[in-house]
Parts: sequence; structure tokens; C-alpha cells
Amino acid sequence: MTARILRSGLLIGGSVALGVLVGQVAPLSAQSGGEVYRQLKLFADVFERVRADYVEDVPDQKLIENAINGMLTSLDPHSGYLDTDRYRDMQVQTRGEFGGLGIEVTMENGLIKVVSPIDDTPAAKAGVRSGDFITHIDDEAVTGLALSEAVDKMRGPVDTPIRLRLMREGSEEPLDLTLNRAIIKISPVRAHAEGNVGYVRLTTFSEQTASGMRDAIDKMRAEMGGRMQGLVLDLRNNPGGLLDQAVAVSDAFLDQGEIVSTRGRENENIQRFNARKGDVLEGVPMVVLVNGGSASASEIVAGALQDHRRAIVMGTQTFGKGSVQTIMPIPGHGAIRLTTARYYTPAGTSIQAKGITPDIEVHAANIEETDDSFGRREADLRGRLRNDQGEEVPGVAPPLPPEASAIPEDGAEDYQLSRALDLLRGIALYSARDPAD
Repeated sequence: MTARILRSGLLIGGSVALGVLVGQVAPLSAQSGGEVYRQLKLFADVFERVRADYVEDVPDQKLIENAINGMLTSLDPHSGYLDTDRYRDMQVQTRGEFGGLGIEVTMENGLIKVVSPIDDTPAAKAGVRSGDFITHIDDEAVTGLALSEAVDKMRGPVDTPIRLRLMREGSEEPLDLTLNRAIIKISPVRAHAEGNVGYVRLTTFSEQTASGMRDAIDKMRAEMGGRMQGLVLDLRNNPGGLLDQAVAVSDAFLDQGEIVSTRGRENENIQRFNARKGDVLEGVPMVVLVNGGSASASEIVAGALQDHRRAIVMGTQTFGKGSVQTIMPIPGHGAIRLTTARYYTPAGTSIQAKGITPDIEVHAANIEETDDSFGRREADLRGRLRNDQGEEVPGVAPPLPPEASAIPEDGAEDYQLSRALDLLRGIALYSARDPAD
């Protein structure tokens, strides 16, 4: 008889998502079953040897849980075992509030790699960046630790210090940081108007993301009197979250068509998520900003809007996490997090280990104001023709007062956002021209 298991909770980017997958476990043949039982006997023999001869007494539960976790983590960096406490912590995290440093991490080459720091958290304020490698936690090397063990070491009571040593590309010396743990309260949506262009930043995909984004857009459009020229959707350093929220955010801007599909080992496990009619922006042009810290759910949104030509994707190559983890609760214990599927963009493209390639590549840079005024113009030439409309611009203008000549702080620090705003304003200007002109 074929055994059936209930796989509940789709995960992308390390959070539980709504939804249920029902899968099947292939029945064992007599031959394969005999081999499996021999291997299980090997495990039992090793287990008993450890219990009897290891230098210290280790609780049986810990041995079993570590063995399970070892089996899962050897599959890929995102599978693993969650004991009762970790399972509870993960459920709390999806509601948008949890304790820690505010940092999304993964395992790479035996080191802890930062996927993305979360805005306004201890990690972000201390200068931790996407792509950093954590080599030491409280002066202890992370080499040999499982990802879950390293995460446990970074957790602790609120307001207690922790020391991290980081290696950063382009830096020869390690970076030593001291942070204080805090309660991480994530506000997943931030929004403001840039003239007649709206700006929405999504920091994570928690349970409030889609509804919060819609409310923010409605508020901005009302403030602009319905004259919004464009929208920048900022997904930079967004490590992912709930699958249903990624679908809902994409659906907000699409009238029809597939948003994403997930495909497991068996054909019957294919799921397709489609858009419903209704575009919250009613066709207003969009730019989606991404970078190497945009992972998982962020890549679903960017890929869907890019494939449907609903938005221009701008920035740098994304992280490339194209797999779906399913949370399978174990009655009386915690849960296992198992990679059960890959996800594909509407064009059928898997971005696993590749990422989303932006339509317009723009790297982060510092904007520095330079004096580009030319010393002499036509208006300075002796005997020049007069402008019959009375408007002349001399070559050397008096300096502007500091408050007028200074670049706004956001613009000076965020070159990618400035480029996105310029693009949308250019589209609006071009669209407003009368073809007869």
C-alpha cells in the first residue's frame, strides 16, 4: 500500500507559507526494503556504540535529533530539523516579530553567509552587508557548525552583546563587530512619495506584506490626486518569506497569467499560481529594484513582473534561491524542513543558483556633485544675436545657496533609486507628449 503524508506549510526564504501539498512516498520493493533495513541496522549499531563508548553521556533524544538533522542538512543548505523551540520561533517569525540580530543567513563552504540584513535591526545598523561571511561568533570559529547551531549561538536574551567576525569581498582584513541582541519587529512595508512617483520598499514577506503594500499605494495615490506617474517597488536585500504573500504582491499588479509554478519530483506535485483580474496601479509604469540580497519570494515577484513585461527590473543579479521548503510537523516533537520543489517564473525559467537578471544593470554607487558648468557660452560672446524672447543664460552663474545646491540625502546615498526615478519620470514625460508635436 502506498503511504501518504501531509506536507503542510510552503517555505521560501526561511518562513512558513500558507498552503498544503499532498505527496506520496513510493512503496518499497522487497529487494530495496531489505537493503534499507540493513542500513537501519547499521545506524542502530552505531547509535549503540556511541551510547556505550563516547567519552561523555549524551541524552538519547539529542543523539537522535542530531542524526535526523545531519541527514537533512546533507541534502541541501535549506533542509533541516526544527526541534520544538525552533519550530515555535519560526512560527513567531512569520508573524513579523522575533528575537535576534535581524539577519538572514545561509551556509556556504562551511561558513555562514549573510543573505541580507533586515532594515533597522542591530545587524543593519552595525554595517553587516549582503554577501559577508561570518567566520567567528563570540571568538569561536563557525567551521564545523551546522547552520542551525550557528543561528542558536546568535540568539540570546535581549540587550546582551555578541561579537561577530566577518570576511568581506574586497577587504583583506577581517571585520570585528559587536552588536546587542534585540527584539526584531519587522515593518514589512515602507512607502513615501518622490514627487509624482511612488516608492514602496518591502523588507520581508510576512503575513502583513500584501495588505500593507496595497494600503500604502492607495494612500499615496490619494495624496497625489490620482496623478501618480510611476512606482518604484524596492526589493533590495529582501530575503524572502511567505509564498502566498509573494503571489499576492505579484497579483496586485497583474491582470492575468501565471505568477509562479512549483514543481516537485513527481508530476502530480506541480502547482501553478495565477493572477486574478485587477491591477492596483491601473497600468502605471513600474520599476522593481533588486540586488544580490533579493532572494526567494523577492525573486518570484521580480520574475513574474519581468516575464509579463509589467515592470522594468533594475539593479544587480539576485541571490538565486529557487527552491521551496515544506514544513512537516512531527506530532509530539518539532518539524522537519524539507526541500520539496523548485519554483519557476511564468516563462518556465528556473532561477535556482542563477537568479533574476535585471533588464537594466545598475550597481550601487555614491553620487558626487561636480562642477559641470562651462566657462563660456554663446551668451558671453561679444556681438551675439539677442534672444527675441528675452531669455539668456550666461556662462558663469553665481553660486547657489547651500540648501539649494545640496543633493537630497536619499539621492546622494542611493544611486540605484535615483536611476529608477529618472527612468519613470522619463517614461511619463515621453508618454505625455502629443504625437502631433
